[in-house]
Amino acid sequence: MAKESDNNKPITRRGILPILGSTLLLPFIGFNQSNSENEINTDDDEAYETLLKPDGTTVKVKVSALKKSNVVKKNISNKAFLTWLDKKL
Repeated sequence: MAKESDNNKPITRRGILPILGSTLLLPFIGFNQSNSENEINTDDDEAYETLLKPDGTTVKVKVSALKKSNVVKKNISNKAFLTWLDKKL
């Protein structure tokens, strides 16, 4: 008869806490598995680099395009960088 009374117990806060805690740990288990096809297709030619435009927005550019480009000015100062971004000092 003790088993029947166990099934009819109301759910308490102490009973819910372990369930809630275990559901919060689910994202750390990692159900997402990487596809080997996606890793094969990511060559250097298809890789992207994030760059900053003068208006402050970011742009994704192919690495192959960056390899073909030439550098106009390297190692600029902070003051020159801020004037390029149109920021007032």
